[in-house]
Amino acid sequence: MSGQYLRLEPVVDDHHFDDLWEAYSVDTDGKIWAYLPYGPFVDRPAFLEFANETYLGRDPMFHALIDLKTGKAVGVASLMRINAAHGVIEVGHICLAPIAQRTPLSTEMLYLFGCRVFDELGYRRFEWKCNAANAPSCRAAKRFGFSFEGTFRQAMVVKGANRDTAWYSIIDSEWPSLKLAFEAWLSADNFDENDQQMRPLGAIKEAE
Repeated sequence: MSGQYLRLEPVVDDHHFDDLWEAYSVDTDGKIWAYLPYGPFVDRPAFLEFANETYLGRDPMFHALIDLKTGKAVGVASLMRINAAHGVIEVGHICLAPIAQRTPLSTEMLYLFGCRVFDELGYRRFEWKCNAANAPSCRAAKRFGFSFEGTFRQAMVVKGANRDTAWYSIIDSEWPSLKLAFEAWLSADNFDENDQQMRPLGAIKEAE
């Protein structure tokens, strides 16, 4: 799946793993792993072992985020809990390197996944779930147009701590207007000479 800023490639072998380790290593405090059930990793061999064990499965189906400016992988995200019979799928395991954060890449990633889920696969429901304590992830879900559906209390134990899980979704009837909002936000006309957005996605969604 290709856009203006990134390409999403299913992870089928290890050829992006060195790029990912290089990009992730900038995060010396391990903040990008705080709400994931794994990481941080002490060194490259530990990360490569993890990546080979985790990123190559069918569900979750991991995708590498390839920055079109550099051709390098700067993060991963997966399609998971795939239920074709009911037309339900979830996006998860999102891990963006610092260089990809606060850039158009994450927004275009969600747009491309939405096109795949609704336009190509014809699914009915697209889910986002996160630790309820992960305020940035909760904000991102709302920004992308996911509706909050509730909190599953004490749903999991992650890294020895309780996790309450916040549930969000987009359904197929909501996607056409959200798609237009994403496309308007991603348009070159919405960015100034410093690549800063002119109109936030929330304002565009309200105007649609």
